Amino acid sequence: SINVAKVVTYIRKHKLNPIYVYAYKKTSALCHVAFFLEARPELFSATRTQSSDRTMDLGLAEDHFSRPMGSLVASDIEQLKMAIEECKKLILELPEHSERQKDTVVKLIHLRLKLQELKDPEDDEPNLRVLLEHRFSKEKSKSVKQTCDKCSAIIWGLIQTWYTCTGCYYRCHSKCMNLITKPCVRSKVSHQSEYELSICPEIGLDRQDYRCAECRTPISLRGVPTEARQCDYTGQYYCSTCHWNDTAIVPARVIHNWEFESRKVCRSSMRYLALMIPRPVLKLKEINPLLFNFVEELVEIRKLRQDILLMKPYFITCKEAMEARLLLQLQDRQHFVENDDMYSLQDLIDISSGRLSCSLTEIHTTFAKHIKLDCERCQAKGFVCELCKEGDILFPFDSHTSVCHDCSAVFHRDCYYDNSTTCPRCARMTERKQDDFPDVKDA
Repeated sequence: SINVAKVVTYIRKHKLNPIYVYAYKKTSALCHVAFFLEARPELFSATRTQSSDRTMDLGLAEDHFSRPMGSLVASDIEQLKMAIEECKKLILELPEHSERQKDTVVKLIHLRLKLQELKDPEDDEPNLRVLLEHRFSKEKSKSVKQTCDKCSAIIWGLIQTWYTCTGCYYRCHSKCMNLITKPCVRSKVSHQSEYELSICPEIGLDRQDYRCAECRTPISLRGVPTEARQCDYTGQYYCSTCHWNDTAIVPARVIHNWEFESRKVCRSSMRYLALMIPRPVLKLKEINPLLFNFVEELVEIRKLRQDILLMKPYFITCKEAMEARLLLQLQDRQHFVENDDMYSLQDLIDISSGRLSCSLTEIHTTFAKHIKLDCERCQAKGFVCELCKEGDILFPFDSHTSVCHDCSAVFHRDCYYDNSTTCPRCARMTERKQDDFPDVKDA
């Protein structure tokens, strides 16, 4: 067997930089480690001496695809496989930790790299492929931290071609492309922007015919032939290929229980929830109006949103506000300037953590400062209480005011409640209509 620590020591001794470990495979007959190596250029200069550098180049001097001891030349896949097997046997036969054994390990690395290149050619792969509404784009990243969503194997970016869907971020090897059966989740988001609002709606394995809800692979709770894993979002059971024990916040638990603990969900649910999280599709006052009675933060956010909607007419008619682009401070939550009752799952998460309250209060203060202090045009659009005719200029978003629902006139809250008569502005408007249309008055 090959001692991993000693191989690493050898690499450092000869000034070779390992980029990362490619494989570590242990069997009863063989234990080997393969490294991608980056050779320093100065080690291959014309002035290097035979004593300081051994024959351990990386494709710069000799044919690495010949048998280490012999005349076998590997030119195709079958010959490469034969050469790899010969290398394995030779590694076991050579004295442990000997120079020849270490050289043979490096040759084995190159044989495996060449075999992978022949199996997964990169030059002929298109940059963009469309399949089942996925728009796959070829990746150029050499990261090794990605996993193929089809075969669940690691994607070795340095030697393998792989693609990512620009819509749902589904990742897979090039060789797995034709095996994909899952349509793009973004298409579902576009056509059906709504959540499952029942908490873990389980139907049972028997209703699924003891098969994965997605790929129809046979599954069971005993793990034979494949372990059944439940998705907390859909309530259905999936195989280990379709359910990787990923976790996500489940909307139904948030809306009904105000619970933000992450639960295990299948891969397709995880992608769907990730794409849906910023979409304002939750109308809380219809789904669970009692939630406002128990969550004070929701009441606070609703009041801030209502005030912002009252400020919006000032900004869209104010030249200075348009030039300052004040409303763009809410560009990440566009629905806040359109209505006050629709929420996204991200909104609820931020409300629970306190982040939304802080940021929205700051924006509210900035908006109010512009209208009441900085801009004379906006100040001129204020109101004077017609009931008491005293006090400062009033605005509909002030906390101590009340607004007439018919004409939008603004009064002191105490005055409007104390004088439970008709709004003076509404009365004037009614009189004008009667003067303009006397026939209507006589009728």
